[in-house]
Formats: sequence, C-alpha cells, structure tokens
Amino acid sequence: MTPSITFHGAAGCVTGFCAELRVEGARILVDCGMFQGSKTLKSLNYEDFPFDAASIDAVLLTHAHIDHSGLLPKLMLAGFKGPIYCTAATRDLCAVMLADAGGIQESEVRHLNRRNQRRGRPTIEPIYTERDARRIMDQFERVKLGETVEVAPGVSAVYWEAGHILGAASIEVNLPGEDGPLRLFFSGDLGPGGSEFVADPQGPAGIDHLIIESTYGDRERIVADAASRRRMLAAALREAHEAGGPLLIPAFAVERTQELLADLLAVMDSGDAPSGDIFLDSPLAIEATEVFLQRGWNPAAGRNPFEDVRPSDRLRFLDKPWDSDGLDRLKGWHVILAASGMCDAGRIRKHLKRLLWRKETTVLLSGFQAVGTLGRLLADGANRVTIEGEEIRVRASIKMLDVYSGHADARGLEAWALARRPIAGSVFMAHGEPHAVEGLRERLVAAGFPADQLVAPRLDETFSLGKGRALATEGAAPRIPPDAAAALDWHNARTRLLMALNEVLENAPDDAAREALIARLRKDLGGPLPDAGQGAGAGQGVPSVAEGSST
Repeated sequence: MTPSITFHGAAGCVTGFCAELRVEGARILVDCGMFQGSKTLKSLNYEDFPFDAASIDAVLLTHAHIDHSGLLPKLMLAGFKGPIYCTAATRDLCAVMLADAGGIQESEVRHLNRRNQRRGRPTIEPIYTERDARRIMDQFERVKLGETVEVAPGVSAVYWEAGHILGAASIEVNLPGEDGPLRLFFSGDLGPGGSEFVADPQGPAGIDHLIIESTYGDRERIVADAASRRRMLAAALREAHEAGGPLLIPAFAVERTQELLADLLAVMDSGDAPSGDIFLDSPLAIEATEVFLQRGWNPAAGRNPFEDVRPSDRLRFLDKPWDSDGLDRLKGWHVILAASGMCDAGRIRKHLKRLLWRKETTVLLSGFQAVGTLGRLLADGANRVTIEGEEIRVRASIKMLDVYSGHADARGLEAWALARRPIAGSVFMAHGEPHAVEGLRERLVAAGFPADQLVAPRLDETFSLGKGRALATEGAAPRIPPDAAAALDWHNARTRLLMALNEVLENAPDDAAREALIARLRKDLGGPLPDAGQGAGAGQGVPSVAEGSST
C-alpha cells in the first residue's frame, strides 16, 4: 500500500488542522482541530468525520489550542479508542481547555435551542459535553521532547520544540514506504523565536516531506524584544487611559493571556503605564494560568516568566459569572482581559456588547483574526456589528498590537523551512488563508525552493507519498467549496445587508419614504415579506463553541 496523507482541516484556512496518514496496517491523525470563522466553516464541526473514526489507530497532537485539539472528544464519541500522544504540558492544558469547550457548547446550544423553539425551528445537540471532554483525557499518553515513540506498527514519532505555546511541539513521523522509510515533519504552529516565555522552535534537517503552517506567510511583523514590546504595550495603555474609559483586550486564553498579564504588571510597576485594576475574566484562562505556574519554567531564561501572574489587590481573577457581571458597574480606567481572542465566544462578547458603542472605550486586539470572526470585522473597520442578534454601533477605538503573536512571521517561516533542507519530496503549506499561502510560496521560491515542490492542499485532498514529489490522488469531493474555507459567507452577507437596510431606514427623511422603500423591497422579493420578525443576525445559525482559539 502506498502511504498517503489527507488534509481534513486547515487547508485553505487557518483553523481545524487534521491530517490523516495511511500506511500498510495503520491509520494515524496528526491533530483533530475545531473549525473557527464563518458559520459555513463552523458547520463542519457538526458534520460526520470524512473518515471512519473507529479505524484510527492513534492521534499525534502538536499542542492544546482548540483549532488543533478541539474535536478529540467528538472523535471518541465516533468510535476512536486509541492513544493520543502529546507532551505533558499539552495534556494538562487540554484537560482544562476541552472541558471548557464542552461546557461552552452545552451553554450556547441551550440558548440557541430556546431561540429555535420560539421560531419553530429544529433544535440541535452540542458536538460534545463537558463530561465527554473529561472522558477523552483517559486516552492521552505523555511523551518527552526528543524521545522516539512507536505509535503504530512500523510507525514512530519524535516530538521537537515548536516555540508556540507551553507544551507545543513539531512532530517528526517515520513510516514505511514502498521505496524505503519515509521521514515526514509536521511543523504544528511555530513560534516567532527570541521570546523569554517559550523556547525557540527546533527541528531536524534532511526529510522527505514537510508540512508547514503559513498563518503569516505573507506578512512581516515588527521584531520586538521584551523591552520594545513592553514600550509598545505601555504606549497603548497610556492612549487608552487618556480616552477616559476601559481598555478591553480580547485575549487568547492560553499563552497570550499569561504573556499579556506578565507585561501589564511589569509596565505598571515600572511607571511606564498608568496603574489600574486588571481583571482576568475567563475561567479557562484562570485554570490555564495554574498550568503555567506549574510548568512554565524556561530553561533558556533560567526562570518561570509567569511566576508573578497571581491574584493580588491589582490583578483580580473573575471565575464566577456574577463576578463578571459586576464589571458592568465600573466606570473610568481599568483593564479587562476576556476570551476568546477572536471575539467569537466566551465572556468577551458580553463586554463588547456593552462597551463597543462608548467612544471612551479602547479595544486592543492582540493576535490573528480569522475571516468571518467578530474580531476580524472589528480589525477591518466595521462601524456596526451584531452580537447575540443585537446590532451595535462601533464607537470604541479599535487598535491592533501584533507583537504578542505566537506565530512565526514570513521571515521566520522561511528561515525555519530553509533549516529543514535537504527536503527530498514536497513542502505542504497548510494552516493559512489563500493570500498567506501564496505569499509564503513566493517567498520560498525566491529562497531557492523549486516551484513544483510547493503544494497548497485543498480541504479533504489526498496525496500519495514516496521518495520524490507527492502526487494528488482522486478522492472524495471536499465538504465545502475550496473558496469558501477562508471567505465571508451568506450569513455575513445577510447581516451586512440587514444592517445597511436599518441604517437607510433610520436616515430616511420621513415615514413615507421608509414605507416606499419597504414596498419596493416587497415587490423585488416577489410578494409580501414573511410575517416573522427577523432582525440582524437572525437564523438558526451555528453556535460558537470554544474560547481556546489559536493564533
């Protein structure tokens, strides 16, 4: 049997990474992530897997972020009974992140089903529950960096430091091929390097096929050491303080939150930024912080850089919902960090709903925002958004501070790929939107990679693997059109249309003009409008399902 690889996620988009390896006598997944972004993309989380889960022998997990681990409980429910190999820190983080994802699904599905029942629409079930997420932890097996582990008959894996978040790894997979052993290397998510929080990414040279992420494949970010990064954060805090209102930071609950908290405390202690109360309003981030306190030791730095991130008079951890609700009464300057980082789930949506319309508010985005997420709409300058079906005018100041990204930029990806040479076979560029993949392709060609060596896999596309270039094979049709994976969908278009209609009606000179416009719309639609109040964002929809998003 010719070995093959199929990309079941993060192909043409950033989220949902899942690669299936098939060799004689074994089927293995590398990651099993949840899709995030548009409703079209998130709907894949609810569909059956495009493979037989019971036939999977093992999962090799690169790290704990939900877009890489988030469908593992669903895999178990579908019949998977094998081991999940990962580092100890990844296992500890998954224990809190998957349970949190299950709890969020249960809560949001309850709310959605109440709306659906009122509208006479069918109800849905959560993808999995908190209890399911706790059950899957029995299948986790810890591995150490640098050790060779046999994961299936004839198939072994070595985990390498990825430098992305605590416990993150790149995975070398050695498997039998028709022309001799094959050596594959999966980057997972790669860190930028040079951080005092995590080690620099590493990896072997001389491989057969490389699978590399491309989140920032077309973008060079500011190179910032600890001092310059804190100067930029302090400047953002001073501007927010001058605006007179709160600073709201949609934070990725794992790694980004802990890094931001460490720097917030440092710049306030130094006097570089105005001091104020800091509220961590994310149960997941609070639990994850405990893992960082226990496992965050950085050998290169000779210390745990998160040791000061503990509750104090200034830093408050808000675990209970009523503690979070109490922030509604606060006025003036304070800082709130709440997940999720792309604003698609969690408590951040409640705070955005109550604060976006206030011009004294500052919202500081601190990482990648996928197409179709609320965070991306804000980053792109939307002046109106809908949250929980309610239209909100954006008057807050929206700022971006990209020096906290956990991903290598285009220069880092190029340097990391060059260090893996010689590469006998193909370089698969995954985990990126089309423009980022194309940017990385151009960069790697300019660096000396043959153009025919670089492959941009499509969703559910399969390739046969040998000693030379990988070859695409005939397989199942992709579950969604290739151009839909990283694009705004009809749900987004409908919401924009309804918001535009509301604005036109509000600005019409009088009621007669409004009635005339509605009459024209009725005529264009071919009859009377349905007698069901459908405001912006109406529809059965797909609930947001997790706080622990990636980048």
